[in-house]
Amino acid sequence: MRMNTKMLVISSMLTALLFAGQVGMQFLPNIEIVTLLIILYTRAFGKRVFAIIYAFVMLEGLFYGFGIWWVSYLYIWSIFVLVVLLIKSDSVILWSMISGIFGLCFGFLCAIPYFVTGGPGAGVAYWGAGLYFDLLHCAGNVLLCAVLYRPLYRVLSLLAAETRRAASC
Repeated sequence: MRMNTKMLVISSMLTALLFAGQVGMQFLPNIEIVTLLIILYTRAFGKRVFAIIYAFVMLEGLFYGFGIWWVSYLYIWSIFVLVVLLIKSDSVILWSMISGIFGLCFGFLCAIPYFVTGGPGAGVAYWGAGLYFDLLHCAGNVLLCAVLYRPLYRVLSLLAAETRRAASC
């Protein structure tokens, strides 16, 4: 997949928006817009989203530090993108449910490195300590997706169509 200058600039802006949304909402416990934006970016730009998510994860590491939590972000967002790529629906209800399920699963997926490095006890302890936050994550994802999916998808679809038109010229 060749990336032209316009797509590089758009990818950079979308990465910055993803990071700004995450940092801007960090005062809310596990309420984030990242999941919704990754759904929308994936639906609009397909596999090109991998460059965006890895740039985002790198920014997070530079901003917050590279800890064991950071390793999980390398695979969690990739898994989520693969799930989104497999689903060919435009249903707000379906995407809200998927984002909610992802919020519930996030803590477990983050616990995998703790299972590996500290054993089952460490993994279960990490996961169990965060279950309350996974519930908040679920609720926040469902609400944000239900409210913002349609208007943001319209904008990103137009941006993606313009990018494809410019690339074909």
